[in-house]
Amino acid sequence: MKIYTKTGDKGTTSLVYGQRVSKTDLRVEAYGTCDEANSMIGLALSHLHELQFEGKEELEQVFKKVQTTLFHVGAELATPAGKEVKWKVSEEDITLLEETIDKWDAENPPLTNFVLPGGSQAGAALHVARTIVRRAERNALAIGEDVNPLVNSYLNRLSDFLFVAARYVNHNLGHGEPTLHQ
Repeated sequence: MKIYTKTGDKGTTSLVYGQRVSKTDLRVEAYGTCDEANSMIGLALSHLHELQFEGKEELEQVFKKVQTTLFHVGAELATPAGKEVKWKVSEEDITLLEETIDKWDAENPPLTNFVLPGGSQAGAALHVARTIVRRAERNALAIGEDVNPLVNSYLNRLSDFLFVAARYVNHNLGHGEPTLHQ
């Protein structure tokens, strides 16, 4: 199979099941933004590759599941209304995020001020991923009722997870967090 097909040269692409839509379609924007967030998470994790800290193995396992689920979110968003979704987001996916948020947030220093994005390279990249996920959430909401409500919930929770994960990584790497000066 070739990487290039030339079928998108005129500004269209295929959804799951082959329906052709404009590359500016809301669904394409939404799943493309999920892909962008997933790539930024991968960049964040690459900054941790050679570093050692307590909890790194668990973090990598959780993020592997998160990246897989985010891929599934994209697949749901790329599936036209009324068609069967091959990979569905589940309540368990959301529960994993919530349980991890609670666990990692308990290990983070208490919030006493607004945190500015930054810290370590990995932490900063996770903050960027968080903002990309927020955009993906807005795009998914713009599609309307044809989107599985669990997709919207997952994206909402994922941005919270990425905020806590950025703080967790920065804390475990010994990087201070920039805070808002008032």
